[in-house]
Amino acid sequence: MRWALVKVCLAVTAMVVIAFAVPLGLVIREMASDRAFSDAERQAATIAPALSITTDREGLTRAVLSTEPGDRGRLAVHVPDPGKAVDGGAAAEALHIGTRRASAKDIATVRKAGRASITEVTGGFALLQPTALSTGDIAVVEVFVPEGEVSNGVATAWLILAGVGVALIVGSVAVADRLGIRMVQPAQRLAAAAHDLGEGQLATRVPEEGPTELRSAAVAFNSMADQVVQLLANERELAADLSHRLRTPLTVLRLNAASLGEGPAADQTRAAVEQLEHEVDTIIRTAREQRPQTQGVQKGAGAGCDLSEVIRERMGFWSALAEDEGREVRLAGVDRTVRIPVARPELAAALDALLGNVFRHTPEGTAFAVDVHHSGDAAIVLVSDAGPGIDDPEAALARGASGRSRAKGAVGSTGLGLDIVRRVAESTGGDLRIGRSVLGGTEVRIWIGLNGSGGGPERGGRGHGRR
Repeated sequence: MRWALVKVCLAVTAMVVIAFAVPLGLVIREMASDRAFSDAERQAATIAPALSITTDREGLTRAVLSTEPGDRGRLAVHVPDPGKAVDGGAAAEALHIGTRRASAKDIATVRKAGRASITEVTGGFALLQPTALSTGDIAVVEVFVPEGEVSNGVATAWLILAGVGVALIVGSVAVADRLGIRMVQPAQRLAAAAHDLGEGQLATRVPEEGPTELRSAAVAFNSMADQVVQLLANERELAADLSHRLRTPLTVLRLNAASLGEGPAADQTRAAVEQLEHEVDTIIRTAREQRPQTQGVQKGAGAGCDLSEVIRERMGFWSALAEDEGREVRLAGVDRTVRIPVARPELAAALDALLGNVFRHTPEGTAFAVDVHHSGDAAIVLVSDAGPGIDDPEAALARGASGRSRAKGAVGSTGLGLDIVRRVAESTGGDLRIGRSVLGGTEVRIWIGLNGSGGGPERGGRGHGRR
């Protein structure tokens, strides 16, 4: 594209230069010729006063030699013989002064016509100017104009025109080359970015610059790349979420296996559960390491559920295990319907993740509670326990660092449980916070916006404090 643009600009500029330079060169040559013959006419007029006074050879000779062209041998005077008539275009000349270059026929023609004439002679041109004598006859003044004077300055003018034309062509080619680079470079960057994206470099983006069309293409490419990254991230999030949801039944299996007592069958069951839990953790870590940071959970149009109903259902599931372990459970605030803009499976997964953490990271017999508070624009879910608490809530909220600061049972935690809960809250404009509960352990607060605006204090922030 670059060289095509340069060639087109070169052809157009060359045609324009030729169209203007050739006629202008011809005009300059004509002007030089007119200037030379105008000077010759002026020189011929200088001898006219002498001819009107006398036709004496000696006097005319002095007059001719007194002029510049006469002194240089370029002026001649032809006076006819008054005793002979002109016959057939030829006339006898009684007086001839100076160097004659024109033929006798040309001189006779000018004398008979009475008009000036220019004739070509050896080495240049001769201007024949008729002049009236006192006797009524016509004398002819001949002024020789060398060929060099006729074209004087023409070559220089043509060289200047040629130089200007070349400069215009070079300048236009340079401008076309710059424009070509400005057009080609964004296209090359776009092609290179498309190749890199195809090679798996998902962070590749194109600078949105250049001509309007290429800038629009760059915007479209960047939007496409963002969508590709988002789609891949959503797939990896889904894989990690589905794997994490397996941990809820695994927790139940692990706790039930712990109550089987001693024996080969019990040991094999516990080893199998531990191996399965290790494989699930590996899947979760692999999915999280390969995905970039994404935004909150995407909920479908019209998605929503009853917060109180889902909490009652999940607490019914976990209450049997809590009874087996001797845990005191308190549930409050679920006596009325609270519609939230979160899909039922997403909310259930978030609650299972929090309750599973309570069973996984607190000793048997530790009490816990779930409280629901409802205001005009938000719903708050508090999950509290009487366990040892979390030493570093900020680290627990960080992606991939959830639960690593726990004093007991932290090994093997992927941190995806709190991440699932956080994304559910942030998808409604709310947030997730960790603090110290009134029971003495950990309190996880989920702030869920009911109208998409959240309304919670310091929205989007991640913090902790005593509740």
